[in-house]
Amino acid sequence: MADRPTFLDFEKPIAELEKKIDELTATAQAGGAANVGAEIARLREKSAKALADLYRNLDPWQRTQVARHPERPHFVDYVSTLVSDYVELSGDRCFGEDAAILGGIGRIGGRRVVVLGHEKGRTTQERLKHNFGMARPEGYRKAIRLMDLADRFGLPVVSFVDTAGAYPGLDAEARGQAEAIARATERCLTLGVPMISVIAGEGGSGGAVAIASGNVVLMLEHSIYSVISPEGAASILYRASDRARDAAVAMKITAPDLKGLGVIDGIIPEPLGGAHRNKTAAMESVGQAIGRALGQLEGLSREALRAQRRDRFLAIGRSLLQAPEA
Repeated sequence: MADRPTFLDFEKPIAELEKKIDELTATAQAGGAANVGAEIARLREKSAKALADLYRNLDPWQRTQVARHPERPHFVDYVSTLVSDYVELSGDRCFGEDAAILGGIGRIGGRRVVVLGHEKGRTTQERLKHNFGMARPEGYRKAIRLMDLADRFGLPVVSFVDTAGAYPGLDAEARGQAEAIARATERCLTLGVPMISVIAGEGGSGGAVAIASGNVVLMLEHSIYSVISPEGAASILYRASDRARDAAVAMKITAPDLKGLGVIDGIIPEPLGGAHRNKTAAMESVGQAIGRALGQLEGLSREALRAQRRDRFLAIGRSLLQAPEA
């Protein structure tokens, strides 16, 4: 019997159908019932249709839940699937190692690259080790060190973003969190090599922007990207955290909304039901999208890459400010 994904609250009707399918399948395998094949096939067809209908009409809050799904591919999964000859590089050469941001050198599609990204961890022990993907200053300073390395040796940078935001703890503030985030963002913008950024899950606040200010910013279909979490925005705007759904709608945090605003450049389709339902297919799509983006930037000079990146970010939201024609 195939392992079932963890079902989200809004997926309960699907979960009930899948449970019935599992029960009938187990009964048939045990020889306790005959001629249940047709019923199993009917239920599977019904489940697939219900899943397609559900995911065709997800609202921003439901997409937020999918983006946070615990079984969604993480940075370590992308590295093991897409990156060959990977060598991890650790430490910021200033204070220490931060496992919330990982990175190193390797090859994607035969191209030598520097790859870096947030890692949340899966088990309780891993999540504590990686601080749930919330980096401290040394994490961003490590990212800067990796980008310096890429710039020095002419290697493209590929970043994977998946964080609720930078760590807001006292120790992080004491070591210059804001400065580290600003410096990392600046380094993205001044790189003389191509940089491709992929919003793979949550893209939260400056903690995401610090490694997402690339020439091309791609976003998985059910990821989110925002200046603050829906819960945090609801607490500020509505004085009620239970209005997170309203905040998610108002903030325009989904891939289609952000594509329309020019915040991202492309949307990477996910398998039906989200990337966690077919990780291999999802990661293959990401790898293909990265390859296409790198191909488009090949041959551009250092000055042209910087100018393209600068113009790209200055153009965000510009269409909203243009006065309508009379």
